[in-house]
Amino acid sequence: MAAPVFEMEDVTVQRSGKKILNGISLRVERGQNWVILGGNGSGKTSLLNVLMGYLTPTSGEVTMRGREDAVNSASQSWDDWRKRIGFVSSSISQQIDEGETAIEIVLAGRHAMVNYWQKTDDPKEIKAAEKILEKVNCTELRDQHWATMSQGERQRVLIGRALMAPRMDVLVLDEPCAGLDPVAREHFLQFVEELTEKGSFRSLILVTHHVEEIIPAITHALVLKGGEVISQGEKRRALNSLSMSRAFDSELKLRSRLGRYRLYYGDEFVPEGGQVV
Repeated sequence: MAAPVFEMEDVTVQRSGKKILNGISLRVERGQNWVILGGNGSGKTSLLNVLMGYLTPTSGEVTMRGREDAVNSASQSWDDWRKRIGFVSSSISQQIDEGETAIEIVLAGRHAMVNYWQKTDDPKEIKAAEKILEKVNCTELRDQHWATMSQGERQRVLIGRALMAPRMDVLVLDEPCAGLDPVAREHFLQFVEELTEKGSFRSLILVTHHVEEIIPAITHALVLKGGEVISQGEKRRALNSLSMSRAFDSELKLRSRLGRYRLYYGDEFVPEGGQVV
């Protein structure tokens, strides 16, 4: 068995007598790319907050790369922990100053910062950031302000920010296609697929409730409902009509073609990836 990039063991989070997460165990190994799938209130955000150290488990622990240091260990610096996770989320987007440029946003990723108040003239750091911008197809955005970027451009720059971290173990994309139109979404997903093919990170975690966003590069799946695991493991086993029906409380059919998925409610295609209205 390969060493894990990170591992959760029997993680439970209880608040005000209610279990937000109940006995979650998850082992992500290098080269595995996971989707965490579930409806609103399924526990996806809470699970990410545990991984990022923003939510302390009531019981269980989280370890990174098989080390003894756990997420709730006094010997583990929160800053060091988070520098090993490339996190792309709307919560970060909302904190970036409109006057920040793409190069400044990427440079801030080296220090796990938002808004790069401590400017640098170190040519090595600047060159490294420029290489990252090239990798994420954003060279032409180098000096463009955040306020004038499209949503798709912003998402690529944020991935560049994550890739700038010197010790990143896993890239986490939290609902990365929110706000993108259908064409921009497909362009972005293709871009993420290409990054995985290039080996730009050890593992990818894609968090979504839209099955259409599951790209062929995804190898494993974790399906949540009410803070509990519905199914998990290799994608071809964990994603099926039964697990989707249980996750979304409706009789659904999951269909796949060329590595991409669609959900059907009866004979009707569900356009919102499982949100049956």
